[in-house]
Amino acid sequence: MLKNIDRIKSKTYVGFTNNISKRLAKHNNNKGAKSTKGYKWIVIFKKRFIYKNKALSYEHTLKKDRKLRASILNDFKKYKY
Repeated sequence: MLKNIDRIKSKTYVGFTNNISKRLAKHNNNKGAKSTKGYKWIVIFKKRFIYKNKALSYEHTLKKDRKLRASILNDFKKYKY
């Protein structure tokens, strides 16, 4: 899960990748997903899976479950200092 770093309003993004550093660089260079353009991002949560179908299932869950995303964001805010 990514969080924008250069805006007053907090925005998050959830996605699947095999190479997190390459994907983050794409998002930060406006070459990633449409919804990420114009923002600078940091990784606030990542989870590894052995099977791709499990990863995609979790990605779908995280995209749809706003309470879970908020919980992850709150944990990040608590422990970032």
